[in-house]
Amino acid sequence: MNYKDEETYKIIGAAMTVHNSLGCGFLEAVYQEALEKEFLFQRINFEREKKLPIFYRGEKLNTYYQVDFLCFNSVLVELKALQSYSGTEESQVLNYLKASPQKKALLINFGKKSIEYKRFVL
Repeated sequence: MNYKDEETYKIIGAAMTVHNSLGCGFLEAVYQEALEKEFLFQRINFEREKKLPIFYRGEKLNTYYQVDFLCFNSVLVELKALQSYSGTEESQVLNYLKASPQKKALLINFGKKSIEYKRFVL
């Protein structure tokens, strides 16, 4: 699997467009809505607030994770608007990957002057 694949490149580009337009300082929900509009504009296939079921011993639990976006049916995208990471954000994304059949994820932070992103590949 190519670490810097075309799908994550397009997603990061869309996020950069949103950040260049809005800057930092907004709530996460603002960036999520703006990114949804940018995905539509750029024709990036996505599902917003995708529920990820969790299984224990083969049985589906009532509890689930909810990722901000699933793009191209293959890349989980989690958004943040933080000045600094606490350390739990990366664990959150890794748990999303464990709970889903997807093998790629992006953690995107809009909370600083420059956009931050991290790719995860299982």
